[in-house]
Amino acid sequence: MARIAFYDFDGTLVSGNVVTRYAWYARRHPNRLVAAWRYAKVVLLVPVWLGLDAVSRRLFNVVFFRQYRGMDRAWLRSLSEPIFESLIRREQFRYARERVAMDRAAGYRTVLVTGGLDFAVDGAAKYFGFDELIANRLVYRGGVATGEVERPLLAGEEKAAALRSYAESMGASMSDAKAYSDSWSDLPMLGAVGEAVAVNPQRRLARLAAARGWPILDLRRSPVPAGRAR
Repeated sequence: MARIAFYDFDGTLVSGNVVTRYAWYARRHPNRLVAAWRYAKVVLLVPVWLGLDAVSRRLFNVVFFRQYRGMDRAWLRSLSEPIFESLIRREQFRYARERVAMDRAAGYRTVLVTGGLDFAVDGAAKYFGFDELIANRLVYRGGVATGEVERPLLAGEEKAAALRSYAESMGASMSDAKAYSDSWSDLPMLGAVGEAVAVNPQRRLARLAAARGWPILDLRRSPVPAGRAR
């Protein structure tokens, strides 16, 4: 029976997030005026998005991904490797890739489960050596993004449901699976597996992890939790 290690992406393996990646795309829009307008909107709307994210990660995703409305699908996908090489590669935490490799060497099937968009993280998924990528996907009409996201939108409980569905498809038990995340919003994901690992955790999650006896891992400093041998 397969054993699965599920990894969140933003804040867990890399320091970047969906906003920094959209800003990267916005600045490279083929039309220079549109590029300037889109990037200016990023700067102006950051406080609004932070507020939405504090209320609900799902609500934030619904509102934020509307920024992609009007962008060409082929163009977005053509930049999967460039965005990894110029942005995401330098955002990775020092021991992130090693941690994924350790699980793979231990016999786990490694799966990247992210609320980010598929085309933006595809290059990173290949670099880290993940066996599978589960990510949000934009809806397109005539090859142009509508600003909507395919259902189910991966956030909170929907993300945990995606883990369970994937494990079932692989004939794997969730009690034998592990999950890594930095965020309180991923509590359903962490609670759905037999072994939860808090990675570079936000304060609220760090307190909960300590109370529940979950390992706490800082991938900026080590590929293993403090006090544990490799």
